[in-house]
Amino acid sequence: CRSETKRIASSNVGGPVHHEGMAFFSEIDEHVTRMRDLLGEELRAEDLVETADDLSDAGILEIISAAGSVRRLMEQVEIVAAGVVAARSTRDAGHAGFAQSRGHSSPVSFLQEMTGSSRVEAQKQVRLGASLRESASQGTGDEQPNREGPGVLPQPWHASLGAALLAGTLSSAQHDAILRGLGAPTDETDDAREAWRVAAEQLALEARERTVEELGSAARAVRDRLDPDGAERRFLERFERRSFRTWRDRDGIKHASWVFDDEGAAFLEAVHAAALRPRLGPRFVDETEKAQADDLTRDPRSNEQLAYDLMLDIIRAGVLAEPKNVFGTRQAGVRLVATSAPRGGVGPIGHTEDGLHTVPAAVVAQRICESGTVAVTVDSCGNPLNVGREHRLFTPAQRVALAIRDGGCRWRGCDRPALYCEAHHIDEWAADQGRTDIDRGILLCRFHHGQLHHGGWRITRTGKEEFMLHPPGGGAAVPLPPRLALRYAWGDIDPPPPRFRPVAA
Repeated sequence: CRSETKRIASSNVGGPVHHEGMAFFSEIDEHVTRMRDLLGEELRAEDLVETADDLSDAGILEIISAAGSVRRLMEQVEIVAAGVVAARSTRDAGHAGFAQSRGHSSPVSFLQEMTGSSRVEAQKQVRLGASLRESASQGTGDEQPNREGPGVLPQPWHASLGAALLAGTLSSAQHDAILRGLGAPTDETDDAREAWRVAAEQLALEARERTVEELGSAARAVRDRLDPDGAERRFLERFERRSFRTWRDRDGIKHASWVFDDEGAAFLEAVHAAALRPRLGPRFVDETEKAQADDLTRDPRSNEQLAYDLMLDIIRAGVLAEPKNVFGTRQAGVRLVATSAPRGGVGPIGHTEDGLHTVPAAVVAQRICESGTVAVTVDSCGNPLNVGREHRLFTPAQRVALAIRDGGCRWRGCDRPALYCEAHHIDEWAADQGRTDIDRGILLCRFHHGQLHHGGWRITRTGKEEFMLHPPGGGAAVPLPPRLALRYAWGDIDPPPPRFRPVAA
């Protein structure tokens, strides 16, 4: 099932507006005029809060939209200028460089002082500015990607990201998440550049419908899919960075810092989720877990305090603990998902069910040896098998299948993992004779499940097409695509072929 990305209108009513073809400063003037008309020509800064309080909801939406558009446009100028500063502040320039001649050791520290931004933000500006300069210096705007000729270099793989940023369809945060997530191609071959170029274009098209965090996660998943050998190397590098240290502050309070490797982080998240799930997770549970949830709800401790006490309990109990004494009805564990290889075994990478963190095939094989496997048959889009009307609630096996397909709450912009989600029947069991089938169910977190039932929203689906979210009042329906990392797990972005092939015997 080849997934085609479609451009659809943003669901963020009143979001930043971009007018294609309009002169740059004319567009800024238009947005400023919109704000001036709403806030008043003679507005003083000290009166801004009081004036905004008097605006209607529609007026506030208009202000946020216009201000966001102006900020985006001005940020483009700042990014381009940061790229120029970096280009004029190279090590070869020595003390005569742009930043160096003004008393700074690097363009990043210069930008920090000039803009009052953090070091992380200044580094991002320099990184994106350099990306835009690279795209502008290789080829011209009317050339096709990878067109080569006398004096013309092929456009870089990330050229589409820069073009989308300047067109206003990609924010700087989204651009940076994709750029850093994908990383550089494994080599300079045409096949590698093309694979990364396609990935960048597809992710840029998804940006309007995805959070920055999801774009970054999806970009890393695609990179590992394109470069499975590098995925294992990066996994081992993160493993080597693991650490635990403690210290006391000047008041004598003990603190700790814990840097996790991928497996350790997934395991801790599973432990934390299993213990707090009754308080935070689904309502449709058995009586034992319901009683545990009621106890946790009445507990005066905060979630952070509960998590702290949980970790100390686990340390005290150690390996001698009975799982039920610590976790109640649901023992903590990490479920890994991997596709089968064409000739048996597993594919080059897998991912955790919650969080969708990539792990190399060696880790998957190790866990298979330790815990065994559960086979889930899906089609090329990730749609699992159905059960029908034999059960009112989704069975545990179906919940596994839903988690593999959805990855967590499908509501737009929600990042709740599958463990905290409830399975929603899009057809009512009684009124519509709804079937407890995978293709008629969808994972929603408790908040969004409640919002759906109590806020007048509804979800529909035609056959195996996208789930569609219908807002109250008859507004335009919005698609609810699966998480990007899962789309590519079942998708058709393949790694570039090996540069060197073994000689036949």
